[in-house]
Amino acid sequence: MNYDLLISFMFATSLLALSPGPDNIYVLMQSIVNGKKYGLATVAGLISGCLVHTTLVAFGVSAIIKESDILFFVIKLLGALYLLYLAFRVYKSSSKLSLSSDNIVKKSLLQLFKQGFIMNVFNPKVSIFFLAFFPGFLFSDTLSSVVQFYVLGLLFMIVSAIIFSTIAVLAGSISDYIKQHKRIGLYLKWLQIIVFVGIAILIFTSEK
Repeated sequence: MNYDLLISFMFATSLLALSPGPDNIYVLMQSIVNGKKYGLATVAGLISGCLVHTTLVAFGVSAIIKESDILFFVIKLLGALYLLYLAFRVYKSSSKLSLSSDNIVKKSLLQLFKQGFIMNVFNPKVSIFFLAFFPGFLFSDTLSSVVQFYVLGLLFMIVSAIIFSTIAVLAGSISDYIKQHKRIGLYLKWLQIIVFVGIAILIFTSEK
């Protein structure tokens, strides 16, 4: 068991969850417009959807790992390149954070849970990200790769749920802080770039 690798995975997941993206911005806006519990319902839906992607990646990639070392290397290479591509996309994007609530429609708790779940499950980019992210953090020589992928998936869900829930609860304060500190978007932009590049390097240099 490589506990250092698990700690690194949780740290990277924390930074990714904190970095501004469509999911946590959506949670933030739902909390501001509808209230904290509505933001938490959105979080529950989004996190539940991660279990579907974890299952797809766990069984698909595990089969490839058993089949060929070369195929596993190709997955690592493509995963690292994809993360570098994400870093480049962030670099080219604007650092301005837009917190507009004009188009936020009020919905029930169940509706927000369902919408969060559907948003996650039917977003192919999440599966691609899991496919790129998880293989570099396999942490045991004795546990099956399926079990390891599920452990990583659950850790990803737990860490993300804690951070997203914190965003939902502190939505008002976070929104005020972002509005008062215009450069926060620039700092978070470079945080994303550093995280993506760092994970890409870690994944490419990891061993089976």
